[in-house]
Amino acid sequence: MASESTVVSAPALWDGDGGLPSGPARIVVTGGVISGVGPDAPAPPGARVVELDGHTLLPGLIDAHVHCANRPIDGPVHAGTQVSRHVLGAIPALEALLHNGFTTVRDLGCPVGEPITVALRDAVEAGVLPGPSMVVAPHIVSSHAGHGDESIGLTTGSSVELGALADGVDSVLTRVRAEVRAGADWIKFAASGGFTSGGDDPDDCAYTRAEVEALVAAATDFHRPCAAHALGDRAVRRAVAAGVRSVEHALLATADTLALIRRRGIFVVPTVHAAMHLVDRLDDDEFWRTRPADLRRKLEVHAEAMRAAVRRMAHSDVLIAFGTDAGVFPHRDNACEFAALTRHGFSPHRVLRAATSVAADLLAMPDRGRVRCGGRADLVAVPGDPFADIEVMERVDFVMRGGRVVRSPEREPGPEPW
Repeated sequence: MASESTVVSAPALWDGDGGLPSGPARIVVTGGVISGVGPDAPAPPGARVVELDGHTLLPGLIDAHVHCANRPIDGPVHAGTQVSRHVLGAIPALEALLHNGFTTVRDLGCPVGEPITVALRDAVEAGVLPGPSMVVAPHIVSSHAGHGDESIGLTTGSSVELGALADGVDSVLTRVRAEVRAGADWIKFAASGGFTSGGDDPDDCAYTRAEVEALVAAATDFHRPCAAHALGDRAVRRAVAAGVRSVEHALLATADTLALIRRRGIFVVPTVHAAMHLVDRLDDDEFWRTRPADLRRKLEVHAEAMRAAVRRMAHSDVLIAFGTDAGVFPHRDNACEFAALTRHGFSPHRVLRAATSVAADLLAMPDRGRVRCGGRADLVAVPGDPFADIEVMERVDFVMRGGRVVRSPEREPGPEPW
């Protein structure tokens, strides 16, 4: 952790909770912690001063749904590659996420058997690798023929153990305990089928009520929250009834189900860009030339229902946390989610809170997502006003993580090939 003091100044500051930015802004950071906020906050002697003219300061961003060790869907079948390749690919991905302003991420599963995201998390915290702070679910717990069954579609042999498959209550309990033993912060499971998985449909229920209830109860016994991949309405309701903390996607959820989610205080992470940038190009044959035909077919079947569900979400009061599914598409593009959410009816204020204070609440990290004294010194700045132009969030050019400046307008990141 940084021990020196830094003063960061900008014309405007948005603190993660309030309405519009205010200014001028001055934030004092000492020992990796915010020690002063306000236009007249005193600077310690010898403090480094960072002046960000024309910028708006915000809390460090949180992406609550990434797959750091996964490759985009238009690449080779990722489950058939070596473990070392996943690890090496994750290194530039993590750096790209950090340079985009995401100082904390929740990684929700890698397809290989080794818990490599646990090792990546620990390496980042030890300062061995650059990247955002990570909380991880090492794998997607899945039924055979479910969304996390990575063996479907492989035509060649592989030395890699695939997925985290479990069928039946006893097997599910064993798998949850194995995830905890591997170092899981969260338990992720596939309650429904998916778009990118072969052999299933997004409207399928992958687990019975008994299996879902046993899984969530086992995770709760170990004080691990659950994130449910759930697209179809029945699967969403099944996960909500069992007591998950977050529903990932919910892109076929009805109005009644969204109301139930809100009553239960459960978070939804819609990952709108990952799905809708594909839906918006369904008629583009050249785009689909290198992508799975089965994915296109599923999207064609469900496209209108998905559009309607996203509109319902935007007009509901469900707790929306920002997550992108980066890894399904290149990690360097994860900030596209800001504009995607606003295009589909979410207000800039709600979107920015989703990526800061609401995501911090989802992850139970009260020291993040807000700019306030005593909080962790995770800060970003953008050249403009994100409330007037949300796309400026794709141009973060100042990043501080834990009191250390890792990007500034004078220091640009290198290329990120994943």
